[in-house]
Amino acid sequence: MPIEIKELHIRIAVNASPGPAAAAAPGPSVGDKDALVSECVEQVLQVLQGKTER
Repeated sequence: MPIEIKELHIRIAVNASPGPAAAAAPGPSVGDKDALVSECVEQVLQVLQGKTER
């Protein structure tokens, strides 16, 4: 029996000024971003393949 979600509440808190650790840390490199995106794509494809096999 499927479950239907009629309402979903999401609450987040955003700080306007980053702390000293966030300001000092450099952002991820382009290679890191590409690796992260490819890993996410692989996981999504595995989930979709698992759904089609059922």
